[in-house]
Amino acid sequence: MGDWIELLQWPAMAASLLAAWLVGSRSAHRRLAGFWVFLFSNVLWVVWGFHDDAWALIVLNCCLAATNIRGIVKNEKGADTP
Repeated sequence: MGDWIELLQWPAMAASLLAAWLVGSRSAHRRLAGFWVFLFSNVLWVVWGFHDDAWALIVLNCCLAATNIRGIVKNEKGADTP
C-alpha cells in the first residue's frame, strides 16, 4: 500500500504547479479553478505527509489550504474591486 502513496508526491507537485499558473491568470474563472486545484494539491500533500511523518509539511499545507479558501472567497466576491 505504501508504494502508491510514495507516488502521490508527483501528482501533488504537478497540481501545485498547475494551480500556481492558474492563480496568476487575469480571468476570475481561471483564478477560481487555481484555488480549487491548490486545495486538491493540499489534500494530496497532507496524505503523503502522514505516510512519511512529515509533520511540518502537513501543518504547512493546512495553513496553505486556509489561504486558498480565503482566495476562493475573495475571488467570488470580485477580486477586481478593493
